[in-house]
Amino acid sequence: MLAPEFWITGGKPWPLLLAPMGWVYSTTGKIERLLTRPHRAVIPIICVGNLTAGGTGKTPIALSLARLLAENGIAPGFLTHGYGGTARGPLAIDPASHDAALVGDEALLLATTASTWVAKKRRAGILSMIDAGIECAILDDGHQDPSLVKDISLVVVDGETGFGNERCIPAGPLRETVSAGIARADAIIVMGADRAEVRKLVTHIHPELPVLAAHLVPSAAAAGLKGRRVFAFAGIGQPEKFRATLLQIGANIQEFQAFPDHYPYSDDDITRLLVTAKAADAMAVTTAKDRMRLSTKLRAEVTAIEVTAVFDDPAAIWTLMASALSPWAAPKGLDQGA
Repeated sequence: MLAPEFWITGGKPWPLLLAPMGWVYSTTGKIERLLTRPHRAVIPIICVGNLTAGGTGKTPIALSLARLLAENGIAPGFLTHGYGGTARGPLAIDPASHDAALVGDEALLLATTASTWVAKKRRAGILSMIDAGIECAILDDGHQDPSLVKDISLVVVDGETGFGNERCIPAGPLRETVSAGIARADAIIVMGADRAEVRKLVTHIHPELPVLAAHLVPSAAAAGLKGRRVFAFAGIGQPEKFRATLLQIGANIQEFQAFPDHYPYSDDDITRLLVTAKAADAMAVTTAKDRMRLSTKLRAEVTAIEVTAVFDDPAAIWTLMASALSPWAAPKGLDQGA
């Protein structure tokens, strides 16, 4: 589903009418965290999560952290819940034989950078990763999951929408209250320009909590679309973010179609979109994550616009990570402040 507008604007009456259900949702999660004894793994665990439903940029951040770890001599692996897929796992992803219907689009995208496991029960997934020789696990999502001890928890927040109307699902976009969520975080990462004044709110609640900044940079290949006629479609948490990226590149958008997050494209859907693109004399483009949900036979006909999460202060994120990982046996580069 697409996020309702009142999640961001707070327009009445729905937030007020749904507030009791939001309280039940957040309280249920709080009770689960209180009653669950988390498992301490024998490898460090980095959690990249958020406090809201929908896209904030978690996956690009997770991919960038994996590259940073690898550059510093640490073998990273991803652990994901496999949202949208049927596999319960633990299952090591094989991009050549697994598809989004089985493991989810995010798992396939993560697997392009490092070894990736899908597991509905994250503790079982971690044990499989350890057996495979992974030295550090990156959880793509999982901030609300109490089953594992995290050595560092990073909460990604979209700088445009922030925490929305600051109400819990279904009255708003929050998975838990802002104060409860940031109390368990080691840092907040604001993705993009901080128009929602996330830093100001976080600093007011938790003055000592680091607030870092990052932004998405289109790939060199994507930048080559400047001036090209494109027919764009996206089924992500915030489709308008993709439109903004295309405008940033300078692409000539002929038409833009938004689909619900993780939308399971059929071949008929894509064939129809390709016919429309051809009629507009435009190139069919989508996000890298969306492209993972296309069938192999049609994937080659759609261009993926790839983006990378870049930290405004790379040294700050590495210092934070190195501090959290230092109690473990220090791999090459860990104590060098790379």
